[in-house]
Amino acid sequence: MKKVGIVMGSDSDLPVVEKAIAVLEEYGVPFEVHVYSAHRTPVEARDFTVSARENGFGAIIAAAGMAAHLAGAIAANTTLPVIGIPVKSKNFDGLDALLSTVQMPTGIPVATVAIDGAANAAILAIQMLAIEDKSLAAKLLENREAGTRKVLEKNAAICEKYNKA
Repeated sequence: MKKVGIVMGSDSDLPVVEKAIAVLEEYGVPFEVHVYSAHRTPVEARDFTVSARENGFGAIIAAAGMAAHLAGAIAANTTLPVIGIPVKSKNFDGLDALLSTVQMPTGIPVATVAIDGAANAAILAIQMLAIEDKSLAAKLLENREAGTRKVLEKNAAICEKYNKA
């Protein structure tokens, strides 16, 4: 099975990134986590990214706040899918990170999830890997069906309580 690389611009992003880690662990997807800054460690970030495919990665998740250039810098150096997580900060409530992550030039795409949307970033990476991995595809379907059942159970409880007519 291919691995997922998780790169964060600062260890202060770890509380957000841990949500992606938890999802990957739940699905049994191997991963590596690194702290590389697009601005402070550009050589190391590039070295990791350029060799990612050869090192067994199938997708890379990049989390960064504020300037949030990390996902774009990663995407510029690989043809692997890159998923950006804009991380909320005190400045602009993460909107600056969102815009920096989502506004990529043609030819260098970054799939971008919601501000602090690490769980969805992991699920998207799993969906990408599941194109070639039937066991992952089955786990995704099973979890989707479990989510449907939960909502329908809640609906039944609400209907029971309020729909007396």
